[in-house]
Amino acid sequence: MGGGGQLTEAGEQVSGRAGGVYTWEEVQSHCNRNDQWLVIDRKVYNITQWAKRHPGGIRVISHYAGEDATEAFTAFHPDLKFVRKFLKPLLIGELAATEPSQDRNKNATITQDFHTLRAKAEREGLFQARPLFFCLHLGHILLLEALAWLIIWIWGTSWTLTFLSAVMLATAQLQAGWLQHDFGHLSVFKKSSWNHVLHKFAIGHLKYGIKKIKYMPYHYQHQYFFLVGPPLLIPVYFHIQIIRTMISRHDWVDLAWSLSYYLRYLCCSVPMYGLFGSVVLLSFVRFLESNWFVWVTQMNHLPMNIDHDKHQDWLSMQLHATCNIEQSPFNDWFSGHLNFQIEHHLFPTMPRHNYHVVAPQVRALCEKHGVPYQVKTMWRGLADVFM
Repeated sequence: MGGGGQLTEAGEQVSGRAGGVYTWEEVQSHCNRNDQWLVIDRKVYNITQWAKRHPGGIRVISHYAGEDATEAFTAFHPDLKFVRKFLKPLLIGELAATEPSQDRNKNATITQDFHTLRAKAEREGLFQARPLFFCLHLGHILLLEALAWLIIWIWGTSWTLTFLSAVMLATAQLQAGWLQHDFGHLSVFKKSSWNHVLHKFAIGHLKYGIKKIKYMPYHYQHQYFFLVGPPLLIPVYFHIQIIRTMISRHDWVDLAWSLSYYLRYLCCSVPMYGLFGSVVLLSFVRFLESNWFVWVTQMNHLPMNIDHDKHQDWLSMQLHATCNIEQSPFNDWFSGHLNFQIEHHLFPTMPRHNYHVVAPQVRALCEKHGVPYQVKTMWRGLADVFM
């Protein structure tokens, strides 16, 4: 209907006309690496060249090639008006009037009801961050680290005090991890640039830098979890990946942030433990942190059916692969509010202190449409990792 799109001999994408009208069959045929279209709010976009420059990475946006990306687009971009400026040059047409708004097996009723729920959450201000919450969270991280060093500076480096200090340092590191996660999801500031700057500070100076592992076989993680997960993920694999990635990509700014962390750590530890003792202490802190991090992040993922996207609507897809851990002040703090994993996946840019407000509304929507909404105790979630 709209002339489709084809590849020239040079491999460049030739788009249909800007006012083209397309069927889902035509859109779905443009889903390979060198020819990618997607649909947002019934508008058809050719993202073949743009995908390589996508700030969120080529893998994320390419995942929706040949599909409707409306729900994902809305979920991951806090400032839709700003982002739409980048879409205008990519517009090649729209869906034919006879075509449904959803592709494949997506449930139109669930999609519409979820859209209504999101609009309600926006009106209630649930996407607005409370600065005091994040200031207090940062304050308690800095306090934990300061107390950890003061203990050994004042009372000495006995085994008991060293262990206590290591636990406090690991706790500060994990809590800093949850904070960088907030910045990474653009859920603290309205402007993405501010989130990016503070994200580099939290992940680089407070923590030492970390990059997402893109090529691990997550579908088989239940098979290798106990071998490399809790004890080795952060102390070994992440350290190697971090340095290799930053050097190979020439991310000198990120490298400088990471070095600032190690410089600060060594200035505090070497006078008491020497260089070798400082390395041993840091490795033990990372060991404790790694166990905490891996168990928390996996207890609401690993027991679920994690698989490739089955082209479901946004609500059904997220509920299919995640579950919640029951709320309590301790669980919220211990997991960085990732005990509300369902709400986090549905609303990735929502500040985490509002998850408990929207959770009952999400649960009611799931009950209305017969979508399972699982909530477990902390112990049940941890135990299910074994099964």
